[in-house]
Amino acid sequence: MTTLVFVHGWSVSNTATYGRMPQQLQQRAAAGGLPLTLADVWLSRYVSFDDAVTMADLVRAFDHALRELHLADASFACITHSTGGPVVRAWLRAQRERPGSCSTLRLSHLVMLAPANFGSALAQLGKGVLGRLKSWLDGVQPGQRILDWLELGSAESLALNLDHLHGPDPAASGHYLFVLAGDRPDRSLYDHLNSYTGEDGSDGVVRLAAANLNARHAVLALAGRSDGMGADTLSLSLRQGPRSAFRLIAGAAHSGEACGILASAAPATLAAILRCLQVRSAADYGRLCDAFDAENAERDADKVELEPAGPFAPRVHIHDPRSQLIVRLLDEAGEPLSGAGFLLTAGAQASPDLMPDNFLLDRQANSKSRTTITLLLNHALLAGDPRVADPGSRRRTLRPAVASHRPYGARIQPTDLDGLVHHELAQSAAGDDLFGMLGPHQTTVLDVVLPRKIHQGVFRLTQTLTPQDFSRPVAGEVIG
Repeated sequence: MTTLVFVHGWSVSNTATYGRMPQQLQQRAAAGGLPLTLADVWLSRYVSFDDAVTMADLVRAFDHALRELHLADASFACITHSTGGPVVRAWLRAQRERPGSCSTLRLSHLVMLAPANFGSALAQLGKGVLGRLKSWLDGVQPGQRILDWLELGSAESLALNLDHLHGPDPAASGHYLFVLAGDRPDRSLYDHLNSYTGEDGSDGVVRLAAANLNARHAVLALAGRSDGMGADTLSLSLRQGPRSAFRLIAGAAHSGEACGILASAAPATLAAILRCLQVRSAADYGRLCDAFDAENAERDADKVELEPAGPFAPRVHIHDPRSQLIVRLLDEAGEPLSGAGFLLTAGAQASPDLMPDNFLLDRQANSKSRTTITLLLNHALLAGDPRVADPGSRRRTLRPAVASHRPYGARIQPTDLDGLVHHELAQSAAGDDLFGMLGPHQTTVLDVVLPRKIHQGVFRLTQTLTPQDFSRPVAGEVIG
């Protein structure tokens, strides 16, 4: 068995965070015929709670720590938790892009538990008053630069993920990536001041869609003029990233002794990790992806959670698959479309009023790029969903059947509709159903690119040699 390195998440300051996972994994590995001794196991201790530390700093320091191991076979496997996943993925990218600066050690298996690959909705709040208060009580800094990276829609996280989406398939070169994510929050850890800690579609910290590396990059860009309405028509192009193994761990949460995906060393987590570590080829990897997909479908079919509420009726949680949509609004020159409105529409009438009830679950703008907005959507309601029955009494309906309102489109309303340089109203093409860019438990990065309307009055030439005032220029036609 190759060397196994554990990498923890953000704000950890004690290796107790790993719990009994290393020991129990070693025991289960031996029972399964996979030799793994404690001498093969290394536990990371990296600092994310210092405000000066950046993701790039962690990558350099991780690379240096790996060199110090002097591994005999020059390869290792890695199990990460939370932010540890993006740290190791960023190292893999640096190793590929800067081969002369990084170690040549080969990472064979990367098993990510609850990774914040596309960030966390909690990161923005972690930089606020409550986060600073907790850091003061714990005697550490909040880790501002790492939290900036972890914010939904951060430029740094999008750069890493788009590189993966448009890059080669890691499995083809013997790098096997796996994501294991708990499917619900630990209700006992719910913070009444922060509803994200109990958000369905997450493990209480990271959304399933934000953990999953099966993702898409979509672009809405100019296709032509609409029929006399003066709006630009945008056509959709779509890129699907490499297939990635993704497994839901039923009943597991992000952290906590009772049901945390790491510290509790739940049998389901251990069994899934061992299945990942036994992959030896691209064919093995494909078969495990198929198996995980089938098991996830079984979990999605059993999606009702009844949370006890003391003497009252239990709280009903319907664990519909969610889709996370990260929208970047810009024009063809790369200028952000500040203040522009982005609306999803439904039906042949392309009306926002026809969108299904409760389809939009959350909306968060990135604090450093206000034109990057992350939407959490109910994929099941957008697709249409059959009646949901009470598991205790099949005759009782928890939610009636919901019809799909497809096709779905988008409408963009800029604030600068006139002037020497401006933008126009835009909408997606009637033939494009934007539902096709969404996946269950998946993230889609959508770039909305509007043409920049530049008029002749911005720059003119004249042969009139007498002085002329052009402080009030005439706009003229839009240049081609």
